[in-house]
Amino acid sequence: MTRRSITKRAALVTATALVAVGTLGTVAATAGPEHANKPSKKQIAHLFDTWNAALQTGDAEKVADLYAKDAVLLPTVSNKVRTDRAGIVDYFEHFLRNKPVGKKVQTIVNVLDSNSALDTGVYEFTLTDPKSGDKRVVEARYTYEYEKQGGAWKIVNHHSSAMPEG
Repeated sequence: MTRRSITKRAALVTATALVAVGTLGTVAATAGPEHANKPSKKQIAHLFDTWNAALQTGDAEKVADLYAKDAVLLPTVSNKVRTDRAGIVDYFEHFLRNKPVGKKVQTIVNVLDSNSALDTGVYEFTLTDPKSGDKRVVEARYTYEYEKQGGAWKIVNHHSSAMPEG
């Protein structure tokens, strides 16, 4: 083998190795931590059940525990945007007086990565008037943005609005 053919062969082996490393790096990047243990759509949809169960306790603090410290709540029956725990607790103290029981009507879940997801759709709440005991059903659109923080799923953004035609 001539010196020139040895140099060409070494260059070819080096180039092949670089392509292989680049390919492995790309595979590792797409299978990295942000994609590892990605939750299922069903798991994300089930987070509503946890939230709804917290409503059933009648304890505004338990409901607020499901929200991140810097969460934003655009609530159904209030014009005030809630941007801190005190505001979220205040909203639920009033809302829980109606003994809300939620039920999803339509759900669309988008799992963004292992630590974030969106759950949007339509839900309805059966509310009981605290004075008369009369029940009414309110249908609303919703969006929950979830983020995994410290190993637990937290609501970072929650928007709920009554259906405009309802």
